[in-house]
Amino acid sequence: MTDREVFVGGVNRVVREGGLVRRPAGPWSPTVQRLLGHLRAVGFAGAPRPYGLSADGTAELVEYLPGTVGHDFSAPELHTEASLVAAARLLRGLHDATAAFARQPDELWQLPSREPAEVICHGDAATYNTVFRDGLPTGFIDFDTAHPGPRLWDAAYTAYRFVPLYAPDEVGLSLPVAQAQRRLALFTEAYGLSASDSAALPGTAAARLRALVDWMREQAGAGHPAFARHLAEGHHHRYLADARWIEERFR
Repeated sequence: MTDREVFVGGVNRVVREGGLVRRPAGPWSPTVQRLLGHLRAVGFAGAPRPYGLSADGTAELVEYLPGTVGHDFSAPELHTEASLVAAARLLRGLHDATAAFARQPDELWQLPSREPAEVICHGDAATYNTVFRDGLPTGFIDFDTAHPGPRLWDAAYTAYRFVPLYAPDEVGLSLPVAQAQRRLALFTEAYGLSASDSAALPGTAAARLRALVDWMREQAGAGHPAFARHLAEGHHHRYLADARWIEERFR
């Protein structure tokens, strides 16, 4: 019997064969492979080990990280304080590990760089790209959206997903404002954000969601079927509603 699984996410179809994962490759994949190699070299274990590209260049090969990926937003382990703190610390560890990443003039990223380019952002460090073991986040996967940028830009989106900062019409998942504020404070403390960055995080999260919608529209306009489907399904309305709610309630 072949030890093989097929995972169909929001954008990509990914295949696991034993301890190896085959992902669709893009122009940015060589840079992502180099980034993953750097993370392993400096001792950061919360990302897959890279194994290069397939012979025909159509697939990126990475290590399979055992555990459960947080696709089920209602799963209890996604909402404990211990999980929230662990996610913040894991993201901080990732960022610290990328600070010495050697940049190259010809490197390509799927998302544009943002200034100040303090670290390499994951770009989508959400529950659905987080591996959980024993109820806690232990690694991030899917580095396609990695790009140079500010720590806060990345932290804001991870907080949005892990606190979470969802508007009240997100039935069963949104939190009372006071509870969300308390969990947000736990996240910023665990990451180690400064007081000024902690205060700026809600506004940055709202800006991050609007930038996501702009990117979805750009990708759909370029003919990407997954993003066209997301827009047709109204995902952008969710993000824009959340952005407005964050700005109104977390000033």
